Amino acid sequence: MKIIFLGAARTVTGSCYIIETGKTRFAVDCGMYQGAAEIEKRNWDVGVYDPAHIDFFIITHAHIDHTGLLPRMVKNGFHGPIYATEPTGDLLKILLLDSAHIQEVEAVWKNKKMQRNGKAADFSPLYTLKDAEAVGPLVMAKTYDYSFSPAPGVDVRFQDAGHILGAAIVEIFIRENGTSTKLVFSGDIGRRHQLLVEDPSIIREADFLFMESTYGNRNHRGEKDSLNELAKAIDYSYSRGEKIIIPAFAVERTQEILYSLYLLNSEGKLPKDMPVFLDSPLAIRATEIFRRYRSYLDGDTQNLLKNDDPLHLPQLEFSSTTEQSMRINEMRGSAIVISASGMANAGRIRHHLRHNLWRPGASIVFVGFQAEGTPGRRMVDGARKIRIFNEDVVIKAKIFTINGFSAHAGRDQLLEWLGHFQNKKMQIFLVHGEFAVQQQLAEAIRAKYDFAVDIPEYLEEIQLKTGAEIEAIIKHEVPEPQIDLDTTLDDLRAKIERINNIKQKIQKLSFAQKTEIQELLKEADRSIDEVDSRL
Repeated sequence: MKIIFLGAARTVTGSCYIIETGKTRFAVDCGMYQGAAEIEKRNWDVGVYDPAHIDFFIITHAHIDHTGLLPRMVKNGFHGPIYATEPTGDLLKILLLDSAHIQEVEAVWKNKKMQRNGKAADFSPLYTLKDAEAVGPLVMAKTYDYSFSPAPGVDVRFQDAGHILGAAIVEIFIRENGTSTKLVFSGDIGRRHQLLVEDPSIIREADFLFMESTYGNRNHRGEKDSLNELAKAIDYSYSRGEKIIIPAFAVERTQEILYSLYLLNSEGKLPKDMPVFLDSPLAIRATEIFRRYRSYLDGDTQNLLKNDDPLHLPQLEFSSTTEQSMRINEMRGSAIVISASGMANAGRIRHHLRHNLWRPGASIVFVGFQAEGTPGRRMVDGARKIRIFNEDVVIKAKIFTINGFSAHAGRDQLLEWLGHFQNKKMQIFLVHGEFAVQQQLAEAIRAKYDFAVDIPEYLEEIQLKTGAEIEAIIKHEVPEPQIDLDTTLDDLRAKIERINNIKQKIQKLSFAQKTEIQELLKEADRSIDEVDSRL
C-alpha cells in the first residue's frame, strides 16, 4: 500500500492524501491551497492528482482547504463517488458554488487588468459554477459510526471530529495480501467543550495515524476568557462610536460567534441598541443547514433549541445583497459586522476593513487561524498598514486575536486525544500544520508517548506495511522559488539613479506630465513602505 501526500504537508491548507492499494486508488480530502501566491500555484497542477484514475474521494469535512479542488477534479476527469457525512454533503455544495463564483469574478478582473495593460486576456478561472454544480450529484451521504465499503477490501467509518458540523475522523480498514491494516485520518480535531458540536470521538486503535497539527505548539484560552475578551472588544468600540469587524469563516465560526453574542446578550453585556450584521450570503445559508441538522449538534444546543434559538438575536440583521452590504459602511455609529472570509483574503470583509481599519476606536476581531501570506496573518503579526483594492490602508483600529474561538484543538488537547491510542507501535504522520509547529509537536509526542513520528513533505510517497518499518520513502524534489534579492535591489538602485540623472529633463515637462511622474514615483515609494511594514 502506498500513500502520496498531495497537500497539507508542512502547510495548513490543501489537504489531500492519495492511497493506492493493489486494487484501488482513492483520496482522503481534496483541499484548495490558500495563502501566499506561490503556494496557491499548486491548485493548478492537476497532473499530480491524475483525477481520471481516482476511484473515489472520502471527505473529512466541508471547509474549502479540505474540499475546494473537487470541482477541478470533476472538470479534469474524475467521475466517481464522493463520500461524506450528511451535513458535510450539504455544506460543501454551497461552499463550492461560492468558491466557483469567486474564481469566475477574479478571472474577469484579471482579464480586464491584462487588457488595460495591452496584454492578451486569456486567464481562465480555476473552475466554474458549472464545474461546482457537477460535484453535487456525486456526493454519497453517510452517518457517523456506520461502516461502508466503497471498494473491495476497503471499509470506511466516520466518527465525530468535534470540529464543525458534520466533521469526521475517518477510520479506513484495508485488507490486502491476507493482512488487515487500519489507517486513521484525524481530519481537523475540534477543541473540547466548544459551542454547538460534540467533543471529538475517542479512537483507540490504528496502525497508521495521519494527525492534524494546526495548533501543535500552543493552547487556546478558555471559553469564558474568550467570551470576556469579545465583550471587551465590543465595549472598546461601542464607547467610541465605531464598528467591530469580525472576519469569520462562513461555516461554524460564524455560527459560534452568533451563539457567543447570544450568551453575551443573555448576560447583559451586549448593548441593546447595537446592530449586529451578518454580511455573508454564504454564512446565512450555512446557518440554515446548522438548524436543519440539529441531531448533529451537542446535547446542550439541542435542548436550548427546543425553547430558544441561540443563533438569533433581536438586533441581528441579515445582509444578502451588495446594496445592503454597502449601506453598512454608510451608516454612522457602532455596530458589529460579521463577514467572510475568515482570513480577510476574499469576499465582502475586505470592503469593511477598507472602511474601518484606519479608524482609531474601531476593532478588528480575528477568531480563527490565519495562514501565512494572508492579509489576516499580516494584521495579526502587527503590520502598520495593509494593501486592499490597490490602496494602502493604515491600521489604526485595535486588533484583537481570540484563539479561544478556534474550532481546532490546542496542543494539550491534541496530546490528550492522542493518549487514547493503545497500539504503541503505531506510526504517526503529522499533517495540516506549519513545519516549525509540527517539529515542536513531534518532540512533545515522542517525549510523552514514545510514538514514532514523521513529518511528510509535499509529494512524498511512502510504502506502508503493518508491523514493519516504513519500507521506502520516495521524496520528489520540489525546488523552492529562487529569490534573488541582490539583483532586484541592484536594479532598483540603478533605476533610481537614472531618474535622478534626468531630473532636469523632468522639470522641463508640463505641469500635468510632472504630476503624472510624481504619482508614479509615489506609488513606487508606497510599495517600498509596504515591504518595510511586513518586516
